[in-house]
Amino acid sequence: MNEQYILAIETSCDETAAAIIRNGTEIVSNVVASQIESQKRFGGVVPEIASRHHVEQITIVIEETLKDANMQPSDLTAVAVTEGPGLVGALLIGINAAKAFAFVHGLPLIPVHHIAGHIYANALVEPLQFPLLALVVSGGHTELVFMKEHGSFEVIGETRDDAAGEAYDKVARVLKMPYPGGPHIDRMAHEATEGIDFPRAWLEEDSYDFSFSGLKSAVINYKHNLEQRGEEIIPEKVAKGFQDSVVEVLTKKTVRAAREYKVKQVIAAGGVSANKGLRESLEKAFEQEGIAFTVPPLKLCTDNAAMIGAAAAHMYNAGVRGNLAMNGLPGKELKSWI
Repeated sequence: MNEQYILAIETSCDETAAAIIRNGTEIVSNVVASQIESQKRFGGVVPEIASRHHVEQITIVIEETLKDANMQPSDLTAVAVTEGPGLVGALLIGINAAKAFAFVHGLPLIPVHHIAGHIYANALVEPLQFPLLALVVSGGHTELVFMKEHGSFEVIGETRDDAAGEAYDKVARVLKMPYPGGPHIDRMAHEATEGIDFPRAWLEEDSYDFSFSGLKSAVINYKHNLEQRGEEIIPEKVAKGFQDSVVEVLTKKTVRAAREYKVKQVIAAGGVSANKGLRESLEKAFEQEGIAFTVPPLKLCTDNAAMIGAAAAHMYNAGVRGNLAMNGLPGKELKSWI
């Protein structure tokens, strides 16, 4: 087999990222320019500011990626880029950079779904075993995805309101924690010996969907009630109670789906899969189930281009190609490419 080197670009939110992936499994170089410090003062991502940062960083990041890999454009097989979902202004910066690079250097262009990228981050850890179940948990997504084979995606459960990461950030804001709030909630939850007993949203008995807006409201109401009575709020107990509720629902629904679909492997993906409490719960649950469980290292949980390159390698082999008419698709659905 000829060596395959894919330059991947990811700009769906507030990370400007590029990577070069060899044969879909090996990271040759991986560069991420984060905007966390810039966005922190706003308490979240401001789309217009994110887009401006991408414009400033995209050329530098691509050049640094090639330099780190000690490669020239002529060494590359293809260019991949996140087509959606994401912030449309942010997506367009990466897409136009990828189209320009591909056009100038005569390279094929591969449009990648952001969630497929998160799932395929696990392929950079170890080979995927099919059939598998992916739990995708991030700031904008909470989904259970069943895969029969490479490029086959069936969404069997998704959030009906707030995504898990979104709920984390909102609760962190209520507790006056800085953005991004997830790591602070996770840390405080581990510092507490006991937590507040918040509700679990199981929905219908056979549903694999998720709902976290009621839990978020329960936290807000709890805080308001204490304030009205003049009682002290203990953030660590609130954080632990909130996290215990989220983790229990995510874990139990994933276990039930893994049993029903008789999968060989369960993988976690997305920014919230970096959460220590969730990782520990899933690892323990699937060790008891006797089902292989994989989660990427922390640097591959949050948005990065390496994951886009890993997915793109399989798309390239399947003959999937984009063209210069590509546009940003902020609401792009996860669909099979086979």
